[in-house]
Amino acid sequence: MNRITTCFIILISIISCKKDYKPREVITISIEKFKMDSTSIRAIEIINDSTVVYAGSVGDIGIVTASGKLKAIQKIITDTIVPHFRALAYTKESFYALSVGNPALLYKYQNNIIDIVYKEEHEKVFYDCMKFFDALNGIAIGDPTDDCLSILITRDGGNSWGKMDCKDLPKIKDGEAAFAASNTNIAIVGENAWVVTGGIKARIFHTSDMGLTWNVYNTPIIQGKSTTGIYTVDFYSETQGIICGGDYTDKFGNYANKAITNDGGKTWEVVAENMEPNYVSCVQYVPDTDGKEVLAVSTSGIFYSNNSGVNWDKVSDEGFYAIRFASKNVAWLSGNEIIAKMVIN
Repeated sequence: MNRITTCFIILISIISCKKDYKPREVITISIEKFKMDSTSIRAIEIINDSTVVYAGSVGDIGIVTASGKLKAIQKIITDTIVPHFRALAYTKESFYALSVGNPALLYKYQNNIIDIVYKEEHEKVFYDCMKFFDALNGIAIGDPTDDCLSILITRDGGNSWGKMDCKDLPKIKDGEAAFAASNTNIAIVGENAWVVTGGIKARIFHTSDMGLTWNVYNTPIIQGKSTTGIYTVDFYSETQGIICGGDYTDKFGNYANKAITNDGGKTWEVVAENMEPNYVSCVQYVPDTDGKEVLAVSTSGIFYSNNSGVNWDKVSDEGFYAIRFASKNVAWLSGNEIIAKMVIN
């Protein structure tokens, strides 16, 4: 047997011996809550397993550590405007916080210096979410001011942002927009981004080249009212993803509010029909679980799935707006006047 054949057999043996991840049948959680007075927090990003950065509803940007210590970065007021933040992004160099409402103000915080790197004035302006593909390329999305979604792109690490022209984007439907529920209207894997909408239509906008070109796909998620649609999206890989939402005015509704895809968002299958969780504001895959473990949060509780979102169990009655994972066993949560650290066993 020659050396090449031997190496090939060893490689096949290693591949065949690799075991599929076995998800946890049940989980138990412990939650340590930190009171955040007079602010509603829908945007958090993980720095590490013991630290999270947040942006709140009263112009506040800060860091919370696992000990509960708050390092207040800044409380921002611009020309008497107190920005309401629901979109936040974090790179190794800077924090970025984007306000809702008119005018839209995008702040960069670096080395104790705050700069406005983008401003937009329009009666319809309302930005919902912001994320980075890598250290240089980022994207923010918002409701339409014309006949397309508002999409901002940066190619220089966030120092400057430009709004895409509607001629380069799919057209929006009348009554279609986005929800600023948890800064999870965008999911990113590699150079792919998926953007979700709601209202009269609930659809998926997909780019495979960091925003240069776009496709749009229909979904079976409940739609037809200004309050219905997709509130949150996450993708585990370029093919496997999950969307959740419902109707914000019907917190106990669970009809057509959860769906999964295995073809990159082109087609979707409704799951857990007429079962919990009900309305969902944030859904996230648990890291290092092969896309099998998923958690969802809402004001009605925390829910866990160990089969990629097909079935769910309620693990807490505690209500939150957003969840982000630092690791398989540690997550951070945010809500009205609260940030919390959750340990999963």
